[in-house]
Amino acid sequence: MNSMNWDHLQYFLALAKDGKLVVAARSLGVNHTTISRRIQALERDLGVQLFNRSNVGFELTEAGLQLQEIAYKVEGQITGINKNISTENTEVSGTVRIGATEGFGTYIIGPILHKLGKKYPRLSIDLLSLSRIVNLSRREADIAIALQRPTRGPYLVTKLRDYQLQLYAAPEYLQANPEISSKSDLDKQTFISYVDDLLFSKELSYLDEICKPKQISFRSTSIQSQLQAAKSGLGVAVLPSFMVSNDVNLKPILTDEIQIIRSFWMIMPNEYKKIERMNLVWDALKKEAGA
Repeated sequence: MNSMNWDHLQYFLALAKDGKLVVAARSLGVNHTTISRRIQALERDLGVQLFNRSNVGFELTEAGLQLQEIAYKVEGQITGINKNISTENTEVSGTVRIGATEGFGTYIIGPILHKLGKKYPRLSIDLLSLSRIVNLSRREADIAIALQRPTRGPYLVTKLRDYQLQLYAAPEYLQANPEISSKSDLDKQTFISYVDDLLFSKELSYLDEICKPKQISFRSTSIQSQLQAAKSGLGVAVLPSFMVSNDVNLKPILTDEIQIIRSFWMIMPNEYKKIERMNLVWDALKKEAGA
């Protein structure tokens, strides 16, 4: 350990985050063979294997996960030192990866990050808009936006906002099906929904709260696909209002009777509080995407 070259850590962190030599090399502006040589040298210095190599990429071993924890702390300390001793205002740089649910990531988080990237051109932002929650413990992202507050773990947590979901359907569906004038009419309708056994959060199980529909015509793990299915007239869908509010192709249903409220939580490992770029993105999201 005494002979370890600490300069190798930036190459290690890049590959740990991206999992592919070519992508990590691109993020650092070097050749992929440079990354490979640096990782091999680091593994020789430490006497352990840091990655499992496969056809799909590089995955951290247990030793690699332990080093990653240390490397992030070192990075934070170096950033703090540079900030304290610098006599000039240096521009924020580096990569921040944010994981968010598909709809919120696309409609709310994406525009905020686009604006932030224009303001800080040396800041590289990865947005993972997924139909699942990213795993912070596996370092899939630096900051996660989730539907549930974590109950344990060394994380900084804040509530971003509540959001509302309502029933929506296309005008052609409403014209071709029984009238919906009360909640009891919903049992006669055809619905669009998630795939029940693939729900990534219990917060997405809405239909049990509303009705027992006669038929579900379309299921998808993607909220974007559900939105498109509703617009094409396949059925009634439960959709976040922030995705639909300006869409003339969908009509809200029973807005006075049915309003579902859920919450978004923002989560980040505690040690990232010492890293300037992490704090910058955290504060921007809290200010712009918060209630």
